[in-house]
Amino acid sequence: MVEAFCGTWKLVDSQNFDEYMKAIGVGFALRQIGNVTKPTIIISEDGDKVVLKTQSTFKNNEMSFILGEEFEETTPDDRKCRSTVTLEDDKLVQVQKWDGKETTFVREVKDGKMIMNLTCNDVNAVRIYEKV
Repeated sequence: MVEAFCGTWKLVDSQNFDEYMKAIGVGFALRQIGNVTKPTIIISEDGDKVVLKTQSTFKNNEMSFILGEEFEETTPDDRKCRSTVTLEDDKLVQVQKWDGKETTFVREVKDGKMIMNLTCNDVNAVRIYEKV
């Protein structure tokens, strides 16, 4: 079911992202950049791996993973995490763990848009992407 996520997605709306970045420990200067950057996400499959590329004017990032298997990830804000991505009820659920902290991303495709809910502790942000 990963096929539904495959393609190129451009950020069109972002809600509460600054508060979310604060919750995961991103500093002021980097949050300012994060708040104005409109990334493009490219999702594809390569055999049994899922490849997720994030491209922006600020920084590009790529991760490749097998569903259900933990992997090492360096995030765009340079956190070193242990991440696991699973497919649950047609949603891509990613859990990042680092320094005793945890955050969850839930991506789902609805009405031609990819909706990404980001949660850390009691802080939630929503990022909405449209397919290009």
